[in-house]
Amino acid sequence: MPGKDRTADESKREALRRQDTFNPRPHDVPLFQGSEFFDSRDLVQVKYEMLREVQVENKPVSQASAAFGFSRPSFYQAQAAFAREGLCGLVPRKRGPRGAHKLTPEVMAFVAETRSVESSSDIAALARRIEERFGLRVHPRSIERSLRKKKPR
Repeated sequence: MPGKDRTADESKREALRRQDTFNPRPHDVPLFQGSEFFDSRDLVQVKYEMLREVQVENKPVSQASAAFGFSRPSFYQAQAAFAREGLCGLVPRKRGPRGAHKLTPEVMAFVAETRSVESSSDIAALARRIEERFGLRVHPRSIERSLRKKKPR
């Protein structure tokens, strides 16, 4: 049943990608190659095994991190995250700002004032006005989301 195994393999790869736990460099983990149990594409599993090599097998950090395709600083970050949060700490966090950081209370007051004076609900025009007034480029969709959050339910 080679077709079925390939389908399961593709399904797991897609699941790992959706969960942001796909290891982009599985070839950097030679210890997992050819294993039925260990999966070098599973970033959480790879990080856990790297930590285990140091903690349980008493391998040097430099040796373990290299064997699993990580730098020493990455090892220490994973170690701290694991100590703080357990396995969940090994799941990568989304990068970039959290939330509408450009839409400060001052900007949102401007949005509310502009919308009360001008009945037009053209969000793209509002984004241009924000850029003119504050020098901030804000995507219209961000403004829409922020306005939706502010509405009483």
